[in-house]
Amino acid sequence: MEAHQHSPDSSSEECTVLEAPPGKNACPQHAGKVADLYCSACEVALCEDCVLEHEEHPKVALSQALEQHRISLQERLGSVNNRLPQISDALSFVKEILQQLTNQRASIEEDIQSSFEDLHKQLDVRKSVLLMELEVTYGLKQKVLQAQVDSLVRGEGDITATCTQTEEALAGEACVASLQVEQELQERLGELVGLGLPCQPEENDQLDLVMETDGLRKSIHNLGTIVTTSAVASQSEAMGAGLEQCVVGHPASVTIVTRDKSGGACKSGNAILSAEVFTPDGSIVDGEIVDHKNGTYEFVYIVPKEGNFSLALRLYDQHIKGSPFKLTVTRVSEAEVEVGSSEGAKRRGKSPGQKKKASPIYNISESQDLPCRNKGEFTNLQGVAASSNGRILIADSNNQCVQIFSNEGEFKSRFGVRGRSPGQLQRPTGVAVHPSGDIIIADYDNKWVSIFSCEGKFKAKLGSGRLMGPKGVSVDENGHVIVVDNKACTVFIFQLTGKLITKFGSRGNGDKQFAGPHFAAVNKNNEIIVTDFHNHSVKVFTPEGELVLKFGSNGEGNGQFNAPTGVAVDINGNIIVADWGNSRIQVFDGSGSFLSYINTSADPLYGPQGLALTSDGHVVVADSGNHCFKVYRYLQ
Repeated sequence: MEAHQHSPDSSSEECTVLEAPPGKNACPQHAGKVADLYCSACEVALCEDCVLEHEEHPKVALSQALEQHRISLQERLGSVNNRLPQISDALSFVKEILQQLTNQRASIEEDIQSSFEDLHKQLDVRKSVLLMELEVTYGLKQKVLQAQVDSLVRGEGDITATCTQTEEALAGEACVASLQVEQELQERLGELVGLGLPCQPEENDQLDLVMETDGLRKSIHNLGTIVTTSAVASQSEAMGAGLEQCVVGHPASVTIVTRDKSGGACKSGNAILSAEVFTPDGSIVDGEIVDHKNGTYEFVYIVPKEGNFSLALRLYDQHIKGSPFKLTVTRVSEAEVEVGSSEGAKRRGKSPGQKKKASPIYNISESQDLPCRNKGEFTNLQGVAASSNGRILIADSNNQCVQIFSNEGEFKSRFGVRGRSPGQLQRPTGVAVHPSGDIIIADYDNKWVSIFSCEGKFKAKLGSGRLMGPKGVSVDENGHVIVVDNKACTVFIFQLTGKLITKFGSRGNGDKQFAGPHFAAVNKNNEIIVTDFHNHSVKVFTPEGELVLKFGSNGEGNGQFNAPTGVAVDINGNIIVADWGNSRIQVFDGSGSFLSYINTSADPLYGPQGLALTSDGHVVVADSGNHCFKVYRYLQ
C-alpha cells in the first residue's frame, strides 16, 4: 500500500498516468507501471523502470511506434488481401481440374465396364457359335453312323430270321409239301449271301476342340492401361534454337522437358501438350509434337512467312515456364538460297494453285466477286459449315463465337460467349449443321461439343470427360455426331443425346492411326472421310472404324499434301480437300484418284482450314491466314 503513496510535490498529471487502468498501455514487465516509450531494437514497450535496461537502445515514443505498427499492419493487410483474387482464381482452377479428373475417372470407368461387357458378349457369342458348330458337326457324323447302324440291324435281322426258318425246315421231314418252301428259302438265302451291307465304318468318331487360350490369357492379363503423368506446367520447361528464331520454310524444333511439382524430371510420356505459333493478329501455324516416351517432347514446325510471332507451349492447357515465347522468323539469305537445292528454292517461291488448271471434267471458274471479311472480324477462323437453307457458318476460334452469313457473303448473325461453362465457348474449331437444324460446335479448349439451336440458344453438350481436343465435327446419314479429336487422335461417334456409339483410331502412322487429325466429312455410303494432318493423307472408314481407303502422301505434286485440313464430298461422291501447307484445294474421285485443283488464282489462299459445299453447290473455305472466308465456283 505504501508504494501507492505520493510525495506532496508530485504533479497531478503524473498521478493520473500512474493510476491509469492497468489494461491500457500497461507495462508487461512491471505491474502498475504505464509504458510510454518503445525500444526499436528489442521491439517492446517500456515503462520508466524498463528504461535503464534499454539505456543504449534506440527508443521512440510509444504513440509513434503504435502508429507506425498500424501503418505497417495495414500495408501488410492490403498485400495479403491482394492475394485473395489470385488464390480464388487458383482455387477455381484447381477445383475445375479436380472436377475434370473426377469426370475422366467416371468416363474411364464407364469405358472399362463397357469394354468388358462387350468382351463378355463377344465371348458368349463365340461360345454359342462353338456349341452350335459342335452340334452341327456331331449331327452330320451321327446321321451317317446311325444310318449305317440301322442298315446293319435290318440286314442282321433278315439274315437271322431267314436262317431260323431254314433251320426249322431242315429239321422237318423232307416231302413234296416242304419242297416249295425250301426252294423259296434257298432263293432267299442266295440273296442274303450277296446282300451288300456297310460293314466298314462310314464315319469316324473324331470330335476335338482346339482352344488356344495361352495367348488370349496373356492378352487379357495385359489388357488396358491407365495412363497418366505427374507433370505440371509451372515446373516444365523448353529449350532449343526454335524458341527464339527460325527461317521461313525451314523446320525448327523445340525440346520440352516435363517435370513434377518438386522439379523432378518425369520419366514417362503421354502428357497432354499443345503448341501453337501465332501472329499478333491471330494466325496460327500448326506443327507436330513428338513424344519420346521418356518425359521429353519435341515440337517441330515450319513457318511460311517472316515476321514476329509468339510460340505458346501448354501442358494440360497451362503455359509452361516462359511461355509464350517471342519468336523472330527471317528469310534465308541469298547465299543460303544458292547453297540450297534449286528444287527447294523453287518450292519456297511457289504459289500453290495458281498454275494448276482444273480438270476438263469440271467447269471451275475464278472465285466469286465476294469481298473478304476485313481483318479483325475474324481471328483464326477454323471450321466451316453450310446449311440447306443457304447459310454459311464460320467457327471464329479466337473470338469465341460462330458467325453466320448468307451464301452471298452477307452477315446475318453471330452467337457465342467466352467461357468454360456449359453454353459458353472457349475455342470453337469445328461446326456442323444437324438435319434437325441444330448447330453443333467442337470446342477444342473446353474439350466438349456444344449443341445450339438454329437461333444460337444453348441446348446441351456431349463428350465431356471423353474428349481431349475436339477439332472437327460432322453429322452422318443417321444423324449421329462425328467428332475428330485432334489430341487423342481418335474419331468418336455420338448420338445426339450424348451416348457414345463407337470410337476408333490412336496416335501413329498406321492405317487405322492418326497424327493430328483435323476434319471429317461423310459420303453417301455413310463412310467417314478424315484428314490426317501430320500423316499428309486422307483416310476413309466405315461407321465401325474399318479402313476402306487411304490416299495422299507428303509433297507438292498432284494428289500430294502438305498437311490436309478441310474436307467435303459433292453429290457425285468426289472428295474436296483443303491442302493447308500448299495453300490450295484439290479434288479427288471417290476412289482417291486426283482429278483437279479448284482454281484459286484470282484470289489465292493462305493456310486454308475448314471447307464445305454451299447449298448452291459452291466451295466455301476458311482462309485462316488471310482472316476471311472465300467462296469459289464449283460447277459439278
